[in-house]
Amino acid sequence: MSLSGFFLVCMLHSLVALTCGALMMFYSNEFYAFGHGSETAHKLQGSTPHDQLLVRTSDSFSGLLLFVIGCLLFMVAFVKDREFQSFFAKGCILLHIAMALWRVYFERNLEDLAWDWPRQVVGDIALALSWVYLLVYSWREKYD
Repeated sequence: MSLSGFFLVCMLHSLVALTCGALMMFYSNEFYAFGHGSETAHKLQGSTPHDQLLVRTSDSFSGLLLFVIGCLLFMVAFVKDREFQSFFAKGCILLHIAMALWRVYFERNLEDLAWDWPRQVVGDIALALSWVYLLVYSWREKYD
């Protein structure tokens, strides 16, 4: 597998995960308003103070998880083992496809997010395709 290609894809995904995770932890209201619109963002905040606390806590933990994933991707970018890189890329493809399927089967049924899921599915598929292109490129190098 192309070491520089794997490094670049990991760094790109790491940058996206770190940025989104930090925004979810510290600027969740603005993050939701940017992604879903201000009206939907207001609905997603909860209606009672208890609901709002639960939503903010959940957002913080989700953002922290995404931030940690970004850190792990940053560390994995420096791995030189081609077999691990291939295994890791295949796992990432499955993860992005599973997320797209989750959005298709479950998120589209949520009234407030029903209009937003197609755009997010396209994003999940685009992220998966970045790993697919990396695998295809590495196979081309291996068999040429």
